[in-house]
Amino acid sequence: MTPAKKKGKVLSLSGEPIEYHRQGPKSFAPPPEELGTEAIVRHIERHLGRVTSVFHELLSDTVHLDVHWVKPRATRPYHFLVTSGMSDLPMKIPAGVKAPRHVELMVTLPERWAIGEEAFRDENWYWPLRQLKTFARFPHKYDTWLGEGHTVTNDDPPQPFASGTRLCGALLQAPQHVPAAFRELRIEGRKIIRFLAVVPLHDDEMTLKTRDGTEALLERLRKHGVTDVVEPARPSVARRA
Repeated sequence: MTPAKKKGKVLSLSGEPIEYHRQGPKSFAPPPEELGTEAIVRHIERHLGRVTSVFHELLSDTVHLDVHWVKPRATRPYHFLVTSGMSDLPMKIPAGVKAPRHVELMVTLPERWAIGEEAFRDENWYWPLRQLKTFARFPHKYDTWLGEGHTVTNDDPPQPFASGTRLCGALLQAPQHVPAAFRELRIEGRKIIRFLAVVPLHDDEMTLKTRDGTEALLERLRKHGVTDVVEPARPSVARRA
């Protein structure tokens, strides 16, 4: 079966719209002013904990992206990696769609995850950071947008993120292991920034979403206890009832 068309939009088999980006990435153009990095850092430290380190970009493409690392602690055994820079530019939201124009992304990693210069020489440890930056840059390079419930694939056809996993795409959703107040940052008179979690998926899980809809995928993830904590070896929920 092929996707249906309705009023100029392409619909998946579930009836949800599929957004296609325009071919041809754009080159880097620095924003006209600093638009929120310091506020984002304060927001992270207020709600998640002290920023342990920042993975700075030396060379940037489209927007300047840094990733802020918050280490695990006794009451919260996870690493948080949170972007800043994606929200420096507004995304191109389609007419008639109510969605945040400014977004930052985050990934939640289990306490055992190795982080640092030495560890990141191994792609099996580095890929969440790589994909976080790739996905954060994506809407600005291709004049499109990313929002809650969207899925993004790693290449076409989808390829595993690294040799040690079969995960090859991601769902964007509200982060689950953070205080509710963290999910949105209001910079008065300037913008509202929404924070979304990157949840890695298997190829057949993305197919399930396309066929049956976002809620069907979310229900299957909930049923099998899959959260936004990255687990590279987890089995696909699409293969289980």
